[in-house]
Amino acid sequence: MKIYKIMERKYIWFSISLAIIFAGLISTAIHGLNWGIDFTGGTILHYNMGQNYELSEVRKTLTDLNIKDFEAKKAGDDGNELIIRTVVLSKDEQSKITESLKNKFSKIELIRAEKVDAVIGSELRKQAIVALIIANILMLAYISFRFEFKSGIAAVLALIHDVLIVISWYALFRVPIDSSVIAVILTVVGYSINDTIVVFDRIRENLKNAKKVSFNEIANMSIVQTLARSINTSLTTLLTIIALNLFGGETIKDFTMALIIGILSGTYSSIFIASPLWSMWRKDAKTA
Repeated sequence: MKIYKIMERKYIWFSISLAIIFAGLISTAIHGLNWGIDFTGGTILHYNMGQNYELSEVRKTLTDLNIKDFEAKKAGDDGNELIIRTVVLSKDEQSKITESLKNKFSKIELIRAEKVDAVIGSELRKQAIVALIIANILMLAYISFRFEFKSGIAAVLALIHDVLIVISWYALFRVPIDSSVIAVILTVVGYSINDTIVVFDRIRENLKNAKKVSFNEIANMSIVQTLARSINTSLTTLLTIIALNLFGGETIKDFTMALIIGILSGTYSSIFIASPLWSMWRKDAKTA
């Protein structure tokens, strides 16, 4: 069995992650995050188009009306529905959009027009932060009890890494952040910690059996032993989500893409972030 020097090259892995996160932070500082109407408040217009249509035509119509910060997506089983999300619009502005669309799509019918309050966004943000903090505290307690406190800290830092990578993706590509980001982050956290525990469990078993071997050597060996399992689990999960991304419709593309980024990050952090962090804090990392 070939053993790779993963622990010894930890600063390379850390640098890759820090570069991505730093780029995301710069983008956030310059442009800010692209908060969706779930967080900022706005108007949702839902239409039954009654025919096949191109989103490019819809976007052109909204641009010609000087509507800023809008999002247009196809919806419905046959893709013949349209959902427009934009800033708060008056009744007159909503009517202008509907009339302009009718000039191009004669069968169009307004299904609903709703105003989403910014107060809801504030509540969602607080709930997401509280849920994430509670999840991390519980996982820290569990991993510290099952392994050791240092490994718990390493695992939680790896989870924070995954959350920051996902947020960096939203920031760099200006993807609108809606309420689904809560589901994405909590899903990624759950998936990532499961992968990390598998690696940590193998390290613990090998620590019991190995004598006069450094922690780095044991960690490297344990990662190689669990590598096939980690790759196979991630690959089967990714194949399903990629299929959803390609064929699930426009309304879930951002959601599934965020999951893809998060799962890739979770697999990466379990191998290249969590274990090296644990190794850094152990006195027996390099010595027998």
